[in-house]
Amino acid sequence: MPSPSSATAASAATIVELRTRDADRTQQEILRAAMHEFAASGLGGARIDGIAERAGVNKRLIYYYFGGKDELFLAVLEQTYADIRDAERELHLERLSPPDAVRRLVSFTWEHYLAHPEFLTLLNSENLHRARHLKTSSRIREMNSPLVQTLGEVLERGRREGTFRGGVDAVQLYISIAGLAYFYLSNNHTLSTIFGRDLMAPKALSERLSHITEVVMGYVLRD
Repeated sequence: MPSPSSATAASAATIVELRTRDADRTQQEILRAAMHEFAASGLGGARIDGIAERAGVNKRLIYYYFGGKDELFLAVLEQTYADIRDAERELHLERLSPPDAVRRLVSFTWEHYLAHPEFLTLLNSENLHRARHLKTSSRIREMNSPLVQTLGEVLERGRREGTFRGGVDAVQLYISIAGLAYFYLSNNHTLSTIFGRDLMAPKALSERLSHITEVVMGYVLRD
């Protein structure tokens, strides 16, 4: 049988582990609530009281875990980037042929933006603030580096195999993929009004994905 001292130590360790799990869960609940609040109201319009109500926590916990509204906004931005980077890793682009890898990245980016409109809204808000929050982040560049590296390796494989042309910059290509999806979705209200078309109708969305894919593949494939 374990000695009383070892049993006490084990019990204390269990309590610490449970508290850590509870703290992690609470922080995630706060982050998700804040994500919706910031997306709905912007940085200026969001209120800590509203975030606390959404999360079902005392607002003092928000200050305890995150410091203040600006720090919480940065944590939300980092979480949204972490979410998309984690999902991109699950694509396993390195296992696909170069053309299939690029097509998969295009379709994933489009689908992720459609499924997570809050991501676009948060980016719009941060751009209005000239990325002052992201500039203080030590995590953002680390998150993006693996994707750029993987895409660069895909492009180089395609070049060696003779399917891709040379000289394609991975960063520029990813910005183009993201931009072709981002601009359409973040400006769909004004574009739909200007052109008199419902650009969010299923047929229009399908046509847009086909268009983006053809544009990107037309650029990377050799003639």
